[in-house]
Amino acid sequence: MSVSPLERVAPAAAALGRRTSAAAGEGVRAAPAGFRPLLGLLTAFWIYVALSNVMYANSMQASLSVQNIHHVFAPWDARVIQHLLLYPLFILSMRGALRTGWQPLWRALPLQLLCALGFAVLASPALVLGEYLTGMAHGSSMMHDSMQKEWGSWSGFVTHEVPIWLASITSFLVTYGFGLALVTGFAFYQRLRDSQLRTAALERALTQAHLTALRMQLSPHTLFNLLHTIRGQITWDPPAAQAMVVQLGDLLRRLLSAGEREFTRLTDELQFVTLYLELQQKRFADRLTIRVPLREDVPRAWVPSLILQPLVENAVVHGLAGHEGPVMIRVEAEASGERLVLRVVNTIAAGRAAGLAGIGLANVRERLEVQFGAAAAFSACPADENLWVAEIQMPLLRDGPAAPARAEGAASS
Repeated sequence: MSVSPLERVAPAAAALGRRTSAAAGEGVRAAPAGFRPLLGLLTAFWIYVALSNVMYANSMQASLSVQNIHHVFAPWDARVIQHLLLYPLFILSMRGALRTGWQPLWRALPLQLLCALGFAVLASPALVLGEYLTGMAHGSSMMHDSMQKEWGSWSGFVTHEVPIWLASITSFLVTYGFGLALVTGFAFYQRLRDSQLRTAALERALTQAHLTALRMQLSPHTLFNLLHTIRGQITWDPPAAQAMVVQLGDLLRRLLSAGEREFTRLTDELQFVTLYLELQQKRFADRLTIRVPLREDVPRAWVPSLILQPLVENAVVHGLAGHEGPVMIRVEAEASGERLVLRVVNTIAAGRAAGLAGIGLANVRERLEVQFGAAAAFSACPADENLWVAEIQMPLLRDGPAAPARAEGAASS
């Protein structure tokens, strides 16, 4: 049963829609898991913060100790414990900040500030706990007794602890701000990269659907012309018409097969062209002469499927139009270095320059542009008063359908 071009293009369009939906769904599912790559970045940042704070406190305490001022800065092991205790809070705060986002700003900004303050407020108690744990580990209660004597009353707490706490909150708010800027920037980079990957995938799917649609445009036009050819044979030569029906069946089978492939071997493309021209020659046996290179003379190369079909159709239609004389159609294929030249030459009526703006030729130009860009060229113009030449120049693809991207990249460089 035959399949209409619309039905054959529909799967490509449906596939494009499915890929779009899948990409969107993947982006939604990846949102919770997108924090995992940030965990290593945040851990490295927090290690840097801990080391810098410990080194700064030690250097300042060493400077003060020279002046016989002791116990101003907490010991290094207490600060290490402080940062170990704050690390999970830092990670949870960053995760919460990313989940909160910044839109809408009037609602997100208070939540972000609350998250930052909640983390910074706990920094000073974490240091006190670190000092207490290190004091217990060293078996010393001197620091604990000193703290009880000095801050045992509310006035002592307000006098000594509140300023230190405020300073700690300010310091760790700055640290939190740097961490938030780092993780927000990296998350933005991740979203931008993922968006670019999805865009590239959708562009490839759209290009594939576009090429499929272009190939499908050939089928109705070719079938229409060939059916008219057979109709002309039925009335006066039924056996010839029957033979042409068999050939037409073979042609349509090859047409359907080629329409599903983006690239095909040059020998197969020329075999398809030969079959089409032979069908036309049976109708115009007294006028039409064809010349197609032998299989052994054809370069080993891959070409876009059905790329020659519009050219030979154009040669038949416009070569026979406007006069009653003989017409010669010659197909040529030659390789020169890393370039492949495909040429369709046909005789035309004197002074007739037809076929330049036809649908088939525009189709060829568009396909070459999509698949090769500036690496391919196409021209269709009269060579002289009685000769029309359509020529394709494209990269010589010896390695099959995987080569066009490399050829286009080499041309652009």
